[in-house]
This record gives sequence, structure tokens and C-alpha cells, in this order.
Amino acid sequence: MNMISFGLIITGVLLNAVAQLALKASVKEMGAIELSMVSAFPTAQRLMLEPGLWLGLVCYGVSVIVWILALSRVDVTIAYPMLSIGYIVNAFAAWALFGEALGPGRLIGIGVIILGVFILARS
Repeated sequence: MNMISFGLIITGVLLNAVAQLALKASVKEMGAIELSMVSAFPTAQRLMLEPGLWLGLVCYGVSVIVWILALSRVDVTIAYPMLSIGYIVNAFAAWALFGEALGPGRLIGIGVIILGVFILARS
């Protein structure tokens, strides 16, 4: 894999990670969203006013374009598993930004992901 391909994959992964974090930020104050017809419209209205929602959607849109560029250069069997890097980024970012827990099990899982991505990148 050349540097351009790797750069596209990492850019796509990071855009996807930012999208997840922005979407989480947009619903953080709302708490659990109730799944009912009565609350659907007021909830949608409230979400439409959240900048994090729009940032997340824009990042997703751009990440799709970047991902298509990456897939045109790299086998999907290499590119797709690289998305797991996003879990690593989001786990630490969610810990730092939202106070989410990073216990031993999650840290071991992150280590396994890093090892897997390293092996995949070298194949």
C-alpha cells in the first residue's frame, strides 16, 4: 500500500471517527431518545438545531467520498479492516471528551485491534 492510499484510508477513518463523536455530542444533553410517534417530531426538531448533528453528517458525507477514492486504490479486504482504527481513536476521544470508561477489557481489546491492523497493513 502506498502513502496516498494509506493517507486516504486514515483520512476516511478519522472523518468517520469525528462524525461519531459529533453525533454523540449532539445527543449528549438529550439523554436516551424515546422511540415513539409522539416524541419523534419534537426530537427531530431539537436535533436539527444541534451543530454536532450537522458536523457529523458533513463528516460522514466527506468520508464516503474519501472512502470511494481509497477503495479505488486498495483491496477492500485490506481497507475495510482498517476502519477498526476508528474504534481506537473514538475510545480514547470518548474517554477524554465524554468521560467514558476505558477499563482493562477495553484496553486489551484496543491492543488486539492495533496488532491486527499492524499485521494487516504488513500483508
